[in-house]
Amino acid sequence: MRLTSGFWVAAYRQILSLNGIPAFVVAHGDDTAGAVLIKLNTLDGRAVLYQRSVDLMSGARRWVELAAGDEAEVDGSVARQRGFDPDLWVIEVEDRQGRHFLDDPALE
Repeated sequence: MRLTSGFWVAAYRQILSLNGIPAFVVAHGDDTAGAVLIKLNTLDGRAVLYQRSVDLMSGARRWVELAAGDEAEVDGSVARQRGFDPDLWVIEVEDRQGRHFLDDPALE
């Protein structure tokens, strides 16, 4: 059984908070099944955008880089994705060290 998007986002934000990393809900998607994008802002004008991907053969889920580079360009990628999917969540994580904790086993 998969977690609802709203529950997953709350758990993710709590993990970040416990590690002293601020995160903001930029776009609140569908609470039940909205897809989630994570924008990692390294506070130096650069950012990386992550999207969860599913391996169709194994069913394994992992986070993949959707866009990276100048923050304005990454924001453009976010805008395009939101144009395709209005139920999309966008979470912005701010960490100069580039930590995102997306590989934390508690989030599976």
